Amino acid sequence: MQRSPHRADRVPGHVVVIGGGIAGLAAAHRLLGTGLRVTLLEATGRLGGKLMTGEVAGVQVDLGAESTLARRPETVALARAVGLGDRLQPPATANASLWTRDALRPMPKGHVMGVPGDPSVLGDVLSAEGLARIAQERDLTSSAVGEDVAVGAYVADRLGREVVDRLVEPLLGGVYAGDAYRISMRAAVPQLFEVARQGGSLLDGVTRIQEQAAARQQSGPVFQGIDGGLGTLPGAVADAVRAGGGEILTETPVLGLTRNADGWTVRTDTRVITADGIVLATPAWSASTLLAAESPAASAELAGVEYASMALVTMAFRRSDVTGSKAFDGRSGFLVPPVDGHTIKAATFSTHKWQWVSDAAPDLFVLRTSVGRYGEEDHLHREDGELVDVSLSDLAAATGLAAKPVASGVTRWIGGLPQYPVGHLGRVARIRDEVAKLPALRVCGAVYDGVGIPACIASAQRAADEIVRDMSGEDRASTGEIIATSTLVQGTRSEAGQ
Repeated sequence: MQRSPHRADRVPGHVVVIGGGIAGLAAAHRLLGTGLRVTLLEATGRLGGKLMTGEVAGVQVDLGAESTLARRPETVALARAVGLGDRLQPPATANASLWTRDALRPMPKGHVMGVPGDPSVLGDVLSAEGLARIAQERDLTSSAVGEDVAVGAYVADRLGREVVDRLVEPLLGGVYAGDAYRISMRAAVPQLFEVARQGGSLLDGVTRIQEQAAARQQSGPVFQGIDGGLGTLPGAVADAVRAGGGEILTETPVLGLTRNADGWTVRTDTRVITADGIVLATPAWSASTLLAAESPAASAELAGVEYASMALVTMAFRRSDVTGSKAFDGRSGFLVPPVDGHTIKAATFSTHKWQWVSDAAPDLFVLRTSVGRYGEEDHLHREDGELVDVSLSDLAAATGLAAKPVASGVTRWIGGLPQYPVGHLGRVARIRDEVAKLPALRVCGAVYDGVGIPACIASAQRAADEIVRDMSGEDRASTGEIIATSTLVQGTRSEAGQ
């Protein structure tokens, strides 16, 4: 089916963005810079997806994602473009630990997602047997990886299961809430996948990665947050979209999506909207439903994407009840290997990690724990009070904390994180190939190019750029240049307070 032509005397083309998470908001923001009309539809009453702030004991805190990788530019650039540049803030401390083998142990330095180049950095995290197993790695023959391989399976084959169970698993779990023995190396840790494809020693390959990183001499913080919470970013982007003439409708679930001779028809429970282009920025299950009629093949692929659910337990203590414990001193928190059999998978000492949290509540100590991994949804059916109690029990075992919180809150993220099993990138390629057959429709979000915030924003900007190219007939390079220039101008105006 051919897309309808756009004449110079027509009103600007209209793009409907379906989904009001950070990807949908970023796509809308990008599209508005090109002069298109934009309508964003969000099924719930809240924008931001997995970015959200709330209050515990009167203190505003993040109840979803709290930091973003600053070595990728997308989140920082978007924050600056919408006027939050002066509120970007790196962690006050990033001194994390591992709670493993019944003790809090320093997180080793010099590794790539838990895989070391120099085994001596592992300190007392691994047993003598685990270290001896690593020492055999350079004597092993190369392992074939084919088109993809599970991170855990490959690393265990080269370095032993202990490296996976006590280092790789908790680090990957902190990102994907998944199982390292299922997660795709090609999708989740592409640097390691390239090393694996080259063959030879994994230890030597990690050393090369580290040397290349050092040669780039990247400066500045690795991570950034926002004073007041990363969850304030969606609201700022939404304000910028509205100020640019975009329309945002919440509590407006999309019930149907149809292609016709003149473009697209979007059916909600209250109205029918016509559009020249569509950006689908929804979870896989929703995108699957909406594409079932127009692209059955893409719909089927999307229906196969699995998700992990988790809960965040945020607690505020009297600072005097916490500061006497040396277990908290200088730490930003700790990760927990699942092999140790505890319920929580991580704890973040927000008062230590974020200066703005400390300043907002000088008499309180705020921390949060996370519960739930792929396949462990049973924990999420517990009552809030039970999740608080089990978190306190684990915290007591890890740190000796005996105090009760003055306030607490539980946030459940059901279906919060898409899983990236072996073959995931092949699935994504097939989805995009099928979707590309539909004129002026693209998909974006955490399913496709990474679950981190910069990756979600990048996928949104890619989708927006391709929509503009489809609708304008211009080539990729010129479209990207136009959009990049528009975004830069918007950012300069926002930073200047104009």
